Amino acid sequence: MRRIESHASFGGTQEVWAHEATSTSCEMRFGVYLPPQAQRGRCPVLYFLSGLTCTEQNFITKGGAQRYAAEHGLILVAPDTSPRGEGVPDAEGDDIGTSAGFYVDATQAPWSAQYRMHAYVTQELPPLIEGTFPASDVRGITGHSMGGHGALICALRHPGMYRSVSALAPICSASRGWGRKAFAAYFGDDPDTWRQWDACDLLRKSTQRLQLRVDQGDADPFLQDRLQPDLLRAACAEGGHALDLRMRPGYGHGFYFVASFVGEHIAHHATALKSV
Repeated sequence: MRRIESHASFGGTQEVWAHEATSTSCEMRFGVYLPPQAQRGRCPVLYFLSGLTCTEQNFITKGGAQRYAAEHGLILVAPDTSPRGEGVPDAEGDDIGTSAGFYVDATQAPWSAQYRMHAYVTQELPPLIEGTFPASDVRGITGHSMGGHGALICALRHPGMYRSVSALAPICSASRGWGRKAFAAYFGDDPDTWRQWDACDLLRKSTQRLQLRVDQGDADPFLQDRLQPDLLRAACAEGGHALDLRMRPGYGHGFYFVASFVGEHIAHHATALKSV
């Protein structure tokens, strides 16, 4: 573990750390915001998973989330989106390879050795955060776009690990929309494997009942063909999950949208995480 950034922010500290990760067999970075309340004791943790083309930097510099985390006393953790570095496989396009890890554990070579972001986010990172920082084991998870997909599958594949889950403009069905190229590479042509990593398929058969908060801009250019919120509605109805889907008039897909509603999402998570 080595700290590579530290900035005072809203009475707390925004830091960036790097470490050698066993899950991905390379150096990984993550941003961690420590609110002022963390100076007095352990705080709940909200994980934020970013989207395609992002690193840990996009959310911590563009999301405007620190002021809300300071208000509610939440630690924010924002990992990178994929493994990086010399020898890490990559491919042409912004929807596969570096910065397009999709928060899955690949099964096909050459991806399977290092593209294990699901294991990193759910198995390696939480013990690291809780053992290094004044963080409790009370966790929530959220994300944007590809990270929204990641937040949903992390919560669904690990019942009870997160006390709250939400998403901003999520890729709702990665195997049917903005993930087909990556899924074909990471998992091969087996549709049964794809369904194990698709949020809508997981929602249909999940025995835990999630309370999902989702925000989506109705001017998002990727709305129908890549994000497909209608599939999320149908899956939640079939699986018996409560879905609070809010369509935001005039909003697009990027961080102007994220920054506009991240405060409401943090307040939503704070209510759940601090009621323990």
